[in-house]
Amino acid sequence: MLNVTHLRGSRHAIGVAHGQCHAAQIQRSIEVYDRLFQDFVGLDWAAARQEARRFIPAIERGFPAILDELEGIAEGADLQRDDILTLNCRSEISLTQASGGCSAFSLYQQGRQWLAQNWDWRLDQLDNVVVLHIEGDDAPPLVSVGEAGMLAKIGLNAHGLGVCLNAIRSQTCGDGLPIHVALRKLLESDGFTSAQRIVAEDRVASPAHFLVASAAGQAAGFEVQPGPPGVLEARDGRVTHTNHLYAAAATACVADFPKPDSHVRLRRLDELLDPPPKASVNALFDVLSDHHNAPMSICKHTDIDLPEAERMETLFSVVMALDERTLHLRHGYPCKTRQTLSIALEEKRPPDQDGGRDTLAQDRKLQQQQQGEAP
Repeated sequence: MLNVTHLRGSRHAIGVAHGQCHAAQIQRSIEVYDRLFQDFVGLDWAAARQEARRFIPAIERGFPAILDELEGIAEGADLQRDDILTLNCRSEISLTQASGGCSAFSLYQQGRQWLAQNWDWRLDQLDNVVVLHIEGDDAPPLVSVGEAGMLAKIGLNAHGLGVCLNAIRSQTCGDGLPIHVALRKLLESDGFTSAQRIVAEDRVASPAHFLVASAAGQAAGFEVQPGPPGVLEARDGRVTHTNHLYAAAATACVADFPKPDSHVRLRRLDELLDPPPKASVNALFDVLSDHHNAPMSICKHTDIDLPEAERMETLFSVVMALDERTLHLRHGYPCKTRQTLSIALEEKRPPDQDGGRDTLAQDRKLQQQQQGEAP
């Protein structure tokens, strides 16, 4: 069972605490990505650091405050800022050549908005997964599940905004925020409208899919890239996505080269959700545990027929109940890992739902439940 790392205070203080708490995992992540960069794009770590520096101007324009946190993580882990910057630009540096096989969906049912995802990646990152509960001085409280040393990945905030990620294999890389920097900015937004504005105006350096939903029942998929994003509106209360582009606007601008299993998994997601099951935490974990079409299944296990560098498996699964501001996490295969870590945030209403006011619905502490079965 993973533990939750609580980070509070200024950007720099949050970063220092992150680096101190996860120094060993950050170092292991650097070793993993050093090997990955050499295997897929022929860059050693020094060359990758040099490549990462070219994204600093975009970060300075689009999210300058986060540079203090990058500095803090480096300080806490006894590394240099460029090491942490390189981790957070790993998708851009590798051109997502080694993209995983993530499957994600949103579901609106009986007045409740859900988000769910499997994160499929290299087994050598399993023990470098971290859960961060961040309470910054200048941003809403948020929870992010991702890799040690990275600013964010998959999560939700106290406004009830949730974000999932699907990697896209593409040679496209241009001007914009690195994917993981953009994910953190999204998780700090105060509502769905703000999130839409971020993906439309800030742009993202390399292609990815951000599945964004709110407690108010809004949901859409954004196939981001250096140009205008492709938008996938919810149909019958659902958005589904794997690892290929299919919004018209994005596919007209970007060439992707997905692995064959991406289309197979998307078809299976659509089958399982049409009609959808009666939504509950366990029912949605069951969707993420599906093995139909294995080894091209939603729940991904090691395929020994693939070269070792291309083997991907499900490292964690997340189900988010946005109306409850609660994230439920299973570390490892969801089909085998029955223990669920559940983290609830204090409710904070976004301005567009509360007449421009940010108010706490109730004064309660962070609730963290470690249980064998979620309700």
